[in-house]
Amino acid sequence: MDMVAAIQQYPTYKDSGEYWMGKIPEHWEIKKLKHVFIEKKKVTNPSLNCGSISFGKVVYKDDEKVPESTKASYQEVLAGEYLVNPLNLNYDLISLRIGLSDINVVVSSGYIVLKNAIELDKSYFNYLLHRYDVAYMKLLGSGVRQTISFNHIANSLLAYPPKEEQTAIANFLNDKTAKIDRAIAQKEQLIALLKERKQIIIQNAVTKGLDPHVKLKDSGVEWIGKIPEHWEVASLKWLSRIYAGGTPDKTNLSYWTNGTIPWIASGEVNQEFITKPTTHITERGFVNSSANWIPKDSLIVALAGQGKTKGMVAYLNIETTGNQSLAAVIPNKNKVSSLFLFYFIRASYQKLRGDAGEGKRDGLNLSILGDLEIAYPKDFNEQREIKDFIETQSTKIDQAISLQQTQIEKVKEYKASLIDSAVTGKIKVC
Repeated sequence: MDMVAAIQQYPTYKDSGEYWMGKIPEHWEIKKLKHVFIEKKKVTNPSLNCGSISFGKVVYKDDEKVPESTKASYQEVLAGEYLVNPLNLNYDLISLRIGLSDINVVVSSGYIVLKNAIELDKSYFNYLLHRYDVAYMKLLGSGVRQTISFNHIANSLLAYPPKEEQTAIANFLNDKTAKIDRAIAQKEQLIALLKERKQIIIQNAVTKGLDPHVKLKDSGVEWIGKIPEHWEVASLKWLSRIYAGGTPDKTNLSYWTNGTIPWIASGEVNQEFITKPTTHITERGFVNSSANWIPKDSLIVALAGQGKTKGMVAYLNIETTGNQSLAAVIPNKNKVSSLFLFYFIRASYQKLRGDAGEGKRDGLNLSILGDLEIAYPKDFNEQREIKDFIETQSTKIDQAISLQQTQIEKVKEYKASLIDSAVTGKIKVC
């Protein structure tokens, strides 16, 4: 997809005076940012919805989470104006912080609102400012200064092509990036389908077994349905010990400094298989908290968490302690293997979240987890065969997902290169 190399260049170039732009076409102008844009004076307009900038796009924000007194202090940004987030630059070096608004909203007074001071193609400058943001503005917060003002960026140099070329470049990029975004969306959809397929394979294997001809019986559990006739059903609390972890007081440095006891946070469940702790706590921190040791080959389940974390399960390849938002599940090795139970609890994800109250941050607790019904074969060889089958199929799917993710990253890199080349005149599109 090396379209950049196939596109014509301008006949002559000159130095732009800015390393992030490099050489630009000879006939293009170079202007200071303050001569292209002016900072809009603060205008309050509480009748508008709240907004913010998210990855280079101005979006609506939940008004209910913003007190009226706070909203009254917000400033107006209208469609056709540019919004700049100059706050905490060294905290987030990934998100795009400049965007052309296509909606009318009010935003935090800490943001900078820009209006064009001269005639220009707004779409072209949206692309150019994205490049400026990524390659230059974020670096302004790499030192002591974390937040900047308009004065910090006012004297930055910007390319200013003839207006008709600005429009041609914007039209070119609108077309190409739309096609690229569709290609990325298709790959992301394929990844979602592969993940769904993996979940179906796991659920079918841990509830139906591997023999398609086996005689079935009703499990007595609605979401599980029919299971092999020789399988058993028991609640998790009868197949394992379950207890919560604890967190030492984070304000007491003696509990955390130079610690030797491994400790994990609830977010680690996203790894599925845990091989190292989040951090370490001290002996004093361990004694003065409700933290408990969790043996190797046990499971942990997130009892709380933002997004999709709650209800997720991970397998421990280490002995560790963990926080209070984690439930330790120590299987009874005489009844069920740890890995079979891991895959069964993973298949129970939607069931657990539903019982806990989908969408609520908290709600899953040890009682709900302990009451989870588990279907399982008593034969450990069958448990192992199911575990091996799941791992073989999962490896194939994970490889397919990894391939798509790699391709997405390459396409994103190409998109960034294309935008950079077009807005700085490295390629000629008209």
